[in-house]
Amino acid sequence: MLVMMVVGLVTSRVILQALGVTDWGVYGAVSGVITGFMLVMNTVASAITRYITVGLGKGDREHLKTVFGTSMAIMAAFCCLLVLLAESAGLWYLYHKMDIPPERLGAAAHVLQASMLMLIFNLLSIPYTAVINAHEHMSAYAGIAILEAVLKLGVAAMVWFSSADRLILYAWLLALAALVSRIAYVLYSRSHFEESRGPLHGSLALAKEMGGFTGWNFVGSATYMLNTQGINQLMNLFFGVGANAARGVADKVEQVVRQFATNIALAVNPQLTKSYVGGNKSYAYDLACKASKYYFWVLWALSLPFLFEAETILRLWLGVVPPGAAVFTRLTLVCFLVDFTPGTLTILELAQGSVKRYYLITSAVAVLVFPLTWVLYALDFPAHVGYLTFIAVYLVKSAVMLRMVHMDTGLPVKKYLKEALLPMLAPSFLTLAVLWHLWHLLPDGAWWNFLVLAAFDVLCMVLAAWIYGLTKGEKDYLLSKFRLK
Repeated sequence: MLVMMVVGLVTSRVILQALGVTDWGVYGAVSGVITGFMLVMNTVASAITRYITVGLGKGDREHLKTVFGTSMAIMAAFCCLLVLLAESAGLWYLYHKMDIPPERLGAAAHVLQASMLMLIFNLLSIPYTAVINAHEHMSAYAGIAILEAVLKLGVAAMVWFSSADRLILYAWLLALAALVSRIAYVLYSRSHFEESRGPLHGSLALAKEMGGFTGWNFVGSATYMLNTQGINQLMNLFFGVGANAARGVADKVEQVVRQFATNIALAVNPQLTKSYVGGNKSYAYDLACKASKYYFWVLWALSLPFLFEAETILRLWLGVVPPGAAVFTRLTLVCFLVDFTPGTLTILELAQGSVKRYYLITSAVAVLVFPLTWVLYALDFPAHVGYLTFIAVYLVKSAVMLRMVHMDTGLPVKKYLKEALLPMLAPSFLTLAVLWHLWHLLPDGAWWNFLVLAAFDVLCMVLAAWIYGLTKGEKDYLLSKFRLK
């Protein structure tokens, strides 16, 4: 995770300086139409992982191979659908609706095609990554993820030294890097796990079951994509590629934080699913509460330096900072915090299997972000109001999620509030208060301010979480580990 964070930050700086603000904004606006689907597919991958995890629990290898083959068929169907949409509606939207400088439309078309190809590679590899995740081979996941980060760093270097059209070159080299890393996932899975080897065969009955399950999962994720990439397109329509460039910077920061958080979740989700499916519901409830609490602490600690010193950090990181990027970055991190923290509730819901009502109701709440933002932009509100709308609506959605999960899985609402929500509050507010006072004591504009804030951020967060956030059992466990070391 640390290697990927560092490489991701370095790569973004090089690419922004190589492409320039305009091409950076064009890439963010156009590729977002396609790559936003990967956010959708991440939750579809969670659904496939759930079926493979349950199959592992049953110990039936033939059934597991059938699950894998059916998963591949479902992903192939998704690929055909997305190619059809991209080559029809996607191209029409690019040429007739997007606000892109006329001289860059040809390059933008290359970005669309390369991004679609990259999405296909990612989709077809999902069953293989799901198998690795279900078997909990985290070292393989880490190794291939580092390989992908290094490939992207190589892409940045090639673009920097190239004299060709850098936007076109960047788009196609990223697609090539995605192909190489996805081949690595496939080769590892086929060499280590029997269910991903040999002739693939599916089951029509299982396909209907998994299709319904992943379909409703797709509905929930598509809503999120509408509220992120859809808002990105609204910004393009109302504010031009300059706003897309600023949002692109904020999105790069979020991608780094998201990758960090997602990798932590990879270690939690299989255990949560296995414990619930295996009948150990009390442990699954405990794990859901603890994981939400830990997610929040980690994300809050990562976000605080940006909340205070976003301008300085972005200037040191990128050199050239698009106008509005600092505000967008702060708000993006808060949005991600609100969205990701209750994610264990969704994993618990997926574990119990019946998700139609859950996604219908939660998506009906979340989908309000897009029309509300559209109306506010039409009323001449500034671009950042889209983030504020997202935060407000997703706070309501989190409350609805908790109620739905209580009804479907039996998770006690009081338990979640007491063991997850309340322990988040005291450490976060105490750390915020300390950094707020420290920030006012530091000299204005000093480049090293964020280093001081980051150091105190970690120190205060650890101490406050130890005193006010951890239970006696958690403290005893940590102390036993330190004694063992």
